[in-house]
Amino acid sequence: LYHVAIVFPERKDLAVIFKRLLDAKYPIAGASDHGVSEAFYLNDPDGNGLELYWDKPREQWPSTPDGGIDMYTIALDLEDLLSEIEK
Repeated sequence: LYHVAIVFPERKDLAVIFKRLLDAKYPIAGASDHGVSEAFYLNDPDGNGLELYWDKPREQWPSTPDGGIDMYTIALDLEDLLSEIEK
């Protein structure tokens, strides 16, 4: 098992859980924007990998010239994610 992934229905939901983990000083292993989703990663107390993510609306997904999905991995803008809480 590499990791378990949990999808959140809205970006704000992902932001709220991220903020709770930050407030609890829980170690975050990474955070990525994959083009089609935004995710952050952590390990549970037993060392199992956990991905918490939100899928962007399909109309925002990047695509290749032939219509395929063009996923990528860049650093997630955490300040922008946290700004969702205020909306």
